[in-house]
Amino acid sequence: MTPTLPAGSVIALLGAESTGKTELAQALATRLQQRGIASTWVPEHLREWCMREGRAPRRDELQAIADEQTRRIVEAARSGVVVADTTALSIAVYSDTLFGDTSLYPGATAAQCRYTITLLTALDLPWVDDGLQREGPQVREPFDGRLRGALAGAGIGYAVVHGTGAERLASAWNAIHSIASRERPTGAPVRRGAGSAWQWPCDKCSDPSCEHRLFSDLVAGRQ
Repeated sequence: MTPTLPAGSVIALLGAESTGKTELAQALATRLQQRGIASTWVPEHLREWCMREGRAPRRDELQAIADEQTRRIVEAARSGVVVADTTALSIAVYSDTLFGDTSLYPGATAAQCRYTITLLTALDLPWVDDGLQREGPQVREPFDGRLRGALAGAGIGYAVVHGTGAERLASAWNAIHSIASRERPTGAPVRRGAGSAWQWPCDKCSDPSCEHRLFSDLVAGRQ
């Protein structure tokens, strides 16, 4: 099955660090291309910035990084469907989590409202140190909670993607197809994210408290 996504649609991947966003974004873009849908993968500008500068950004540098991430998504959307490996909203949450700075939220949520589909990667993958910008496994749940809060506060619907490897890709693909089909009556464009009431049903509960209990139990069981 191939989702109906008009040119200019944006599939935005959000999630805490080390939850497989980059691999999933690339896989989704590849599958869309294989199904005959012109698509572009937009990588995470924050990661590129850290690699270039050899350090994590200061608080006063994050607004420009967020703006550039949004600009690249808008530019790519002019030529087809975009799969964005994070958005300005992740950078806003990063600034909030590390510096207690909430000033990036208004612009970031406004941009997120314009995206067609938002996918949130679950915390069911093990944390891996990349030696670059990752803060540690202890920040994943607070980061995830702030992301969900920002999305809920802006009325932006999202689907939680679980699983590993092919299972994670299948979960994301099925969510995209379901959302696109549900949101697009015949002859109508795909509705943007703000105010969307859709939720993606899966075989795991998407309630954040339930998810966090599950992951905490799994971690405790490994210790």
